[in-house]
Amino acid sequence: MTQDDSADDGSNTTYNRRRFLTGTGTIAAGGLIGSSGLASATPGRNPGPKKDELIIGISPSVSDIESEIGPQIPGDAWIEHTNETIHYALISLPEETPESTRDSLVDTLTNIDQIEYAEENATLEALSAPNDPHYGSQHAPQQVNCETAWETTYGSDDVTISIVDQGIQYDHPVLEENMDDSVSNYGREFVGGGSDPYPIAGDEQHGTHVGGIAGGGTNNGTGHAGISNCSLLSARALNRQGRGSLSDIADAVQWSVDAGADIVNLSLGSSSNHRTLRAACQYAADNDVLLVAAAGNSGSYGVAYPAAYEDVVAVSALTANDSLASFSNRGSQIDLAAPGTRLISAVPWDSYTRMSGTSMAAPVVAGVAGLVLSAYPDLSGDELREHLQSTAVDVGLSSNAQGHGRVDAGEAVTTVPDGYDGDERDGEEDEPDDDEQDDDEQDDAAGRLLAFVTEPDADTARYEFTAEGAVEFADAPYDSPSGRNIEGGTYRAEDFIDEEGETVRAGGITGGGYGDAFYVDGPVTSIDVDQPDVMWIELDREELTPEEVIDETGGDPDEPDEGEPDEPDDDEPDEDEPDEDEPDEPDEDDEESRCGNETASERFDGELDAGWTGDGNRHTYSLQTDDPCSATLTLEGPSDADFDLYVTIGGLPPSRWIHDESSTGSGASEELSLELSGDGDLRMQVYTDSDSGEYELRIDERGR
Repeated sequence: MTQDDSADDGSNTTYNRRRFLTGTGTIAAGGLIGSSGLASATPGRNPGPKKDELIIGISPSVSDIESEIGPQIPGDAWIEHTNETIHYALISLPEETPESTRDSLVDTLTNIDQIEYAEENATLEALSAPNDPHYGSQHAPQQVNCETAWETTYGSDDVTISIVDQGIQYDHPVLEENMDDSVSNYGREFVGGGSDPYPIAGDEQHGTHVGGIAGGGTNNGTGHAGISNCSLLSARALNRQGRGSLSDIADAVQWSVDAGADIVNLSLGSSSNHRTLRAACQYAADNDVLLVAAAGNSGSYGVAYPAAYEDVVAVSALTANDSLASFSNRGSQIDLAAPGTRLISAVPWDSYTRMSGTSMAAPVVAGVAGLVLSAYPDLSGDELREHLQSTAVDVGLSSNAQGHGRVDAGEAVTTVPDGYDGDERDGEEDEPDDDEQDDDEQDDAAGRLLAFVTEPDADTARYEFTAEGAVEFADAPYDSPSGRNIEGGTYRAEDFIDEEGETVRAGGITGGGYGDAFYVDGPVTSIDVDQPDVMWIELDREELTPEEVIDETGGDPDEPDEGEPDEPDDDEPDEDEPDEDEPDEPDEDDEESRCGNETASERFDGELDAGWTGDGNRHTYSLQTDDPCSATLTLEGPSDADFDLYVTIGGLPPSRWIHDESSTGSGASEELSLELSGDGDLRMQVYTDSDSGEYELRIDERGR
């Protein structure tokens, strides 16, 4: 094991020395002796549990317990000691006292006015602190309250967690007993030839470390304590360098589902949204498998894929004191946070080390999910995810940093999920047939169902619309003709609902035969579809044109229908004849004088380290002139890189799919000229899919 003395800052001392008490454990000898007001125990008294003793609670009005209570104790019993602070006396009975006599004595004592209660001096035990030798140097299991969860379960071998990653050293002393022996070689090889998903070299550490966090043997006297003792599968889809092809990763996810995994951990990612990866994740979700993925390690706003998908639990990384780790990505897609700095786990060969990253935080959540599913085996994947979210602990960070909060194993295991009765959940009886369910859901809908549906061969198709009244993402109670789900908010980084006064602007992207859906309870006033050849619009399951949707919902479009121009007023000049009082439009050469001479500028320096996940950085510039009219954005990056620039003007964070302007030419030098009016912010994304290097982004603003 790699030992780092500088990491021992005392943060774990509490866990090493603290003894928790439950109603079935052993109270530490002398646990009360240091209390103020406690009389000394009888000399020669043996430590440890006492089965022939009673504790009687004394009214606070009693000033001298021994003198006032002593005479009321039977002659063959005696007071061992008293505690004047919390008002009790401990009495001993002869060992041969029958149980019936003991019960009678309790009844007699509780009928005395000065005695508030009488109870057995019960034996208590410390909460589970596993006997793994490295446990005292860990913080992640303690930080997510595993000790409370372990009182109920260490994890069932009937629950399987598949690690799609590098290979796991499945005969590692801390892992071998938890590997799923129902599968040949405990997994499958995808990235290379052969069938054995075993690491090919000692520096192939990532997969073993991730697997050890989720399912390293706990309370087995070996190594460190994993979060759970659930079964593990090794799906080796990343090579020795930590890289894997899209097809290998997608195949590994699909294989994991078919092999019986309940939970799939994906401590890997890309900044790009790939339809094949999306389809693999959808397959897992459709088969009731919980997917857990790392948010990304670029320290920027924006969650990596597949964590960004709606069907995947996106996990950010926390430090040992519940701050967001500096390297952790953040964003609206984050579901949960978990410890991700300096976590101890297994590595080849039969060793242990510390690692940091959202790759380490994700298996903490996967392990906790395994504990919950062990305690509540009938939970569906969606119910498991919702339960993890509802029992998470708010650690005081923004939702973009922590999502629903830090995952909490104790709360999740000891809190019975809503509607759970151990066999069947609420609402599972007498399922209506599909048609009846569709009708019921439509009757209950808050408005009309507006859907944007794509052809199966469509890539990412974009749409926007405006409406008056409430707009909500919806899950359509029917599939597309391609058999895909129609659900709004699937691409959470791009799908949006933005209220602007009384007008709501909404939109997003979808593709591949899928669709997005919304409930609208007011008029739709405009619709814009960028690829009408591969996307169509449905209102309450009926395919309509944009104009028909607007008319059907009572909208008042900004522009008249084609062929029905407004009649000009007799006093209005003919469009072809400009008003004599109206000046001619200035030539482009006169733009500078028309715009004005007030200027402002700002420079942003940054670096993209695409690595194996891709990358993108966002910057915000607040307009500074009194009356902004134009801005020029100039991006300069490395000569051998290909960087792109995306911009929104006073709107949502930009991306490759949602932006007002973009410059995406070859190379890393990009320039944009923008026309401005009014106040607001410029939001910019500098993006690269594979290249790395430093860049300079300059904004030159001009105002009237």
